[in-house]
Amino acid sequence: MAAVTQALPLACLLLLLLGSAPGIDAQAGQGFQLQQPQKEVSVIAGEKVTLSCTVTAGGPLGPVKWLKGWGSGSETIYDQKDPSSWGKRVVYESNTDFTILIRDVEPKKAGTYYCVKFRKIATGDELYRRGNGTEVVVQARPSNPTVSGPSDRVEPGKMASFTCKSGGFFPSDISVKWFKDRTPIQSQMPSVTPGPSKFTYNMSSTVTVTLQKDDIRSELTCQVRHTTLTAPLMRSYHLSQILRVPPKVVLEPPGPVGLNETVSFTCDVQGFYPGSVTVTWLENGKEMNTGSTPGPIETPEGLFELRSTVSVQAVPEKNGSVFTCRVLHEGQELLSRNATLWVAASGQKESNSPYTNGAHLLSSPGLWLCMPLEKAILGLVLFFLFKRWQA
Repeated sequence: MAAVTQALPLACLLLLLLGSAPGIDAQAGQGFQLQQPQKEVSVIAGEKVTLSCTVTAGGPLGPVKWLKGWGSGSETIYDQKDPSSWGKRVVYESNTDFTILIRDVEPKKAGTYYCVKFRKIATGDELYRRGNGTEVVVQARPSNPTVSGPSDRVEPGKMASFTCKSGGFFPSDISVKWFKDRTPIQSQMPSVTPGPSKFTYNMSSTVTVTLQKDDIRSELTCQVRHTTLTAPLMRSYHLSQILRVPPKVVLEPPGPVGLNETVSFTCDVQGFYPGSVTVTWLENGKEMNTGSTPGPIETPEGLFELRSTVSVQAVPEKNGSVFTCRVLHEGQELLSRNATLWVAASGQKESNSPYTNGAHLLSSPGLWLCMPLEKAILGLVLFFLFKRWQA
């Protein structure tokens, strides 16, 4: 009995020693390492990124997971037990390589990713090891720029503003240059604002130019540069889209014409753009039916010109009639030019011909009155000379 009593303290001591000794999991965890070597990874939006993580063999029972972020707002990116997770293992059969691949990276997937080893306990899984984290920087290319101009057409000599826009890029640093026919022009600093997502930005740049008449064939070009681009993005805008050159209208009045002759009035519509123009003729304020008018002709400079002609017969009742050429260009105010028809009273056109002048002199009443007087004087002179000869 005494021997048994003496053995009890020794047994208790052994039990205490066993209870305080490390368990199987703890022994398995001795020397365990988790390595997450990448501190930062940069990726272009839409492309794929690989996140590296390796562990040593012999770790405690429990899964390895990937988390985006840390704390209450973290998101599970890869879980061995959840095939729906969007992080995919690179080497499925490995128990030590937990490198994952993320495809079609979006700007919203930027953040810090952690490779985490968990240990199984009676109540579930608890954190055992965590990597230092890999920051994923998502660079997004800017969208193809768009260029817009004034809503209404602008005449030469006036200023017009043009805006170039692009969006969806990251980081926010971006540069914009403007060119007019390959010549750099000054512009305002681009305005960069946050996009719909906190990981993207939008850009707007404005330039103001004074339009010229010869800008019909000119164009503005917006050039965008960004760290994600190997070559700049460009968009051009043809100034002919908003330029309006008003026409010059010339109507030369004809000289006096003979009775019943046909006379033509010609209206020259010169140097206008665009080519949409309407020409109407009026006689004493009443619109004439002149038939179809020929279409405009494009000049080498890119402008347009048009010639409209109307013919009338010089009858007496049309003497003094006013003919008007009225031009409507691009819905603007009407341009009008007038010319008056003069019909010669004698029915003959005025002429500087000596024969015509002689005919007018012979038909003069004064001349016929002078002719008898001239004969009487001539007779007196001859009589006087005859008497003197006799003496």
